[in-house]
Amino acid sequence: MTPWTEKHRPESFLEIKGQDKAVTRIKSFIIDFTLGNLTKIKKKSLILHGPPGVGKTSLVYVAAKETNSEIFELNASDLRNKDKMQEVLKPAIQQKSLLKTNKIILVDEVDGISGYEDRGGVIELLKLIEESTYPVIITANDIWKKNLSALRQKSELISLKELDYKIIQDVLTQILKKENLSVNNDVITKIAINAKGDLRAAINDLQTASKTNFPETIIFDERNKEVDIFNALKQVFQSKPTGKTLEVFDSVNMNLDEIMLWLEENIYTEYSGEELARAYDLLSKADVFKGRIYKQQYWRFLVYENILLSYGISASKKEPKTGFTSYKKPTRILKIWMNNQKTIKKKSIAQKYSEYTHVGEKRAMREFPLLKNILQNPEIQKELKLSPEEIEYLEKPI
Repeated sequence: MTPWTEKHRPESFLEIKGQDKAVTRIKSFIIDFTLGNLTKIKKKSLILHGPPGVGKTSLVYVAAKETNSEIFELNASDLRNKDKMQEVLKPAIQQKSLLKTNKIILVDEVDGISGYEDRGGVIELLKLIEESTYPVIITANDIWKKNLSALRQKSELISLKELDYKIIQDVLTQILKKENLSVNNDVITKIAINAKGDLRAAINDLQTASKTNFPETIIFDERNKEVDIFNALKQVFQSKPTGKTLEVFDSVNMNLDEIMLWLEENIYTEYSGEELARAYDLLSKADVFKGRIYKQQYWRFLVYENILLSYGISASKKEPKTGFTSYKKPTRILKIWMNNQKTIKKKSIAQKYSEYTHVGEKRAMREFPLLKNILQNPEIQKELKLSPEEIEYLEKPI
């Protein structure tokens, strides 16, 4: 049995629902690339990002069909290392399409790359994007992972939003017409709402319901979807606070420390005057709880920190807000990361020194400013087998 998600995949831009901005941009990107209007192309790759089931991959396939382009598709498993990238992707960006007018390089689900062992793949992908004479389109559910920061800087980001349940409802109705089948409108509405913006999941549920004699008896579970930080911030800053506001960060794949930094960076973009003062006051109180949690190991205080960061800051506004706000990634995260990188290098050098001289590692760390002058001797660096990065660290002032 053919899955309806494949059988009823959109065939044209007109069939892509609820993503007008993304459709317009991907059209112009491919046309400019094809016509050689390089002055209009700011970056040589597009990243389509958003939650699962909103049509990222389908949009690329429609774009290929509309522009008579061949698709060369890769996914995260193809990007594990440099050798694999050279073997698979490099020929694709150098050879013309045999059957089509144009070619599109699709790198699907790039956020599937994770961990240190995959960094070679990301670096090599960036190099090959620069060499490519064809448009490169990348999809991701979560493009904000740390190891994808360089890729974000080199690509144009296009966010695909969650689909409104009414749009999903309309798509499901059209599919049933094509299949010459009938399902109760209440069931269709229930499927559309419970999908929480995931059209692919809704179509799968509809196919299941259509094969049963009494679809109204089926219990369709709500999708427990991971929420990205941007949608969570929007709910806190713009929506009226409710009981569900307390759970807004539960599905965000970040700890409260990181979430606090995002709130700190973006409060002023939505609040001003008394609202801003109240929000910052609650943020400072959450920071006090954070300090007590770490100092005294009172982990039960996490619930109070969460209340202040979610419901508390949300309730700081006088009334719900409207409009689109572009939230910024906190600059402090970058500073913290850079400081952590320095600490890592310092600790690795101290470990090597400790093992070679049989002194305690803590002592080596404590006396590091004094040891630094000794460790700048090339012979000692060679003896300790310091890496180029560690040697570079020693050459910088503390």
